[in-house]
Amino acid sequence: MNKLISIEEAVSKVKDGMTVMVGGFLACGSPKKLIDALVESGVKDLTLICNDTAFPDQAVGKMIVNKQFKKVIVSHIGTNPETGRQMNAGETEVELVPQGTLAERIRCGGFGLGGVLTPTGIGTEAEDEKQRINVDGKIYLLETPLKADIALLHGSKVDKRGNVFYNATTRNFNPLMAMAAETVIVEAEEIVEIGEIDPNCVATPFKFVSYIIGGEK
Repeated sequence: MNKLISIEEAVSKVKDGMTVMVGGFLACGSPKKLIDALVESGVKDLTLICNDTAFPDQAVGKMIVNKQFKKVIVSHIGTNPETGRQMNAGETEVELVPQGTLAERIRCGGFGLGGVLTPTGIGTEAEDEKQRINVDGKIYLLETPLKADIALLHGSKVDKRGNVFYNATTRNFNPLMAMAAETVIVEAEEIVEIGEIDPNCVATPFKFVSYIIGGEK
């Protein structure tokens, strides 16, 4: 199967109302060219699952400014004042999730698990409406899995079959999200021939990748 598609084809696969996972940590490891194309497309009413909302002029932050999300599920919004403004104005729903909990909820979605038990949030507003479970006398909150219709990821080096290498901190949430979405699109910095990536360096195997774009480098 040829997984290489154009950026226009990739954008066409993101439909209004979808739940979208986007890799990255403060825009590092985010598929920036694909996000720019989505800003131009005007797709709307999306639910975003991401570590954060980046900055107003970078990565998913641009889509925040363009008001393309109806809801965001993130660990923090402090670097993008527009997210906070939209939240306070009731324009965008914001669900704040502790970073470790967010990662584990995505992992549960990818692994087919029913959720994760965590003590984080006990005794705070974070436990409102969540199930409390007693394990050996200790109380935990049940955090449910997160899955998406589509994941938009960044790969430093991707072979034509779809095996992905992430350089250094660009790895962040990308491998987890690759397992938790129905469709996975990877924006590659560099596309190489099959076999050129050391198998020990593959963080996302080809089985999880639906489409590849980019590779101009």
